[in-house]
Amino acid sequence: MIKGFGGVFWRTKNLEAVKKWYSEVLQLEIGDWNGTMIKAQSENETIFSFFAEDDPYFPTDQQVMLNFQVHNMDETIKHLEQVGVPLAKEKESSEYGQFVWIEDPDGRLIELWEK
Repeated sequence: MIKGFGGVFWRTKNLEAVKKWYSEVLQLEIGDWNGTMIKAQSENETIFSFFAEDDPYFPTDQQVMLNFQVHNMDETIKHLEQVGVPLAKEKESSEYGQFVWIEDPDGRLIELWEK
């Protein structure tokens, strides 16, 4: 029945600051309609996963965590350093890939993943 992931939508108190941050830090081209389309590429996967309310993987007061897949984690970390965005969690490697966390202007943790 489901053909693909349709989108992620959320509210923010400071729309312009959040749009600017996602544009500069994650290099997403945010359109006049306050969003962007991320087209699926080869080797790209979208994970849809539930966590128990008390699961400690990410802060329990954050209901949703965004995870963006990146092409090259080392280049991504270098870019984050250049634009002054500190890592909220240092690079971690596992059988699933490499992961780091950063924080957006609303204090939302975002996971970056290289498969």
